[in-house]
Amino acid sequence: MKTSYKYCIEKIELMIKRSKTKIIFPLITYGLITDFLNENKVVFTDNEIKKSYEKAVNKFKKILGHDIHIGGKYYDAYPSRNLPKYGVLSVVANKKYRLSENYSENANKLTKDIPRLVKSFINKKLGCISLLANPKERFEKSKDAHTFIALIENQIEINPTNFEIFCFAILKVHLEKFACKIYRDTRTSAHDKGVDISTNFGVIFQIKKLKLMNESSAKNVYNELKVNFSNDRLLDGNIILIIDDISKEVKSYLINMKVQTISKSDLLKLSKQLEVEDRMKVLIIVYDEFNREYKSDI
Repeated sequence: MKTSYKYCIEKIELMIKRSKTKIIFPLITYGLITDFLNENKVVFTDNEIKKSYEKAVNKFKKILGHDIHIGGKYYDAYPSRNLPKYGVLSVVANKKYRLSENYSENANKLTKDIPRLVKSFINKKLGCISLLANPKERFEKSKDAHTFIALIENQIEINPTNFEIFCFAILKVHLEKFACKIYRDTRTSAHDKGVDISTNFGVIFQIKKLKLMNESSAKNVYNELKVNFSNDRLLDGNIILIIDDISKEVKSYLINMKVQTISKSDLLKLSKQLEVEDRMKVLIIVYDEFNREYKSDI
């Protein structure tokens, strides 16, 4: 039989795992149990929950040393629908909620565990991204080519979003040398959906963290491109795929279909050609893109 503490931890871990661009529910929970400990408060109005959450966000900014991936917008559906699913709250009246005994009984432990779990998750997801806000840190990671390339290689393997943003930053800095501009939509990707990058010269880059090693997988991708883009754009060769890896045979197949590809190894070769100033530009673009997508709304 699970203890109430184990139950709470499993629910917190599930909340964190399900977080996408912002971690919200663990911070609301942290705010509620903190208010319980400080004020012996177990019943909260919707407005009190919102204020408690905002205090928690500000505290987590100090704990983390940044405000990326926390502090999403608060909605009144959270205490009425979402948090009861995790056993944190129960509804007692219109916009009035009670903190469950499971969480109040384990409040002391949870106020230590929630920051630890959130910090571990964000550090694993972001890698060194939060440090790139500091110009000195960007210089330290850019002054040596081997250090810079190692950072790129490590970061693009973390998850699809890192792959997309680093690819975008490298291409952006490279293409600026030819007076070409590219633009990335602010949205989180899925493993197989990809994200589009538009340009001022008629080409669309689509980034997919996929390995295309056989013709069957290439056909699937090409069929998807046919659904998403006009025949004219495809036939004019204005779609370029940025992918993890590709075999020579598949690369030739796609070239015959008027689709060019850029692989991870191609991007690393581009990165090796960059001077220190350009490397620093790549890192500030990376930070800005993460900040734009994940920065706290509070």
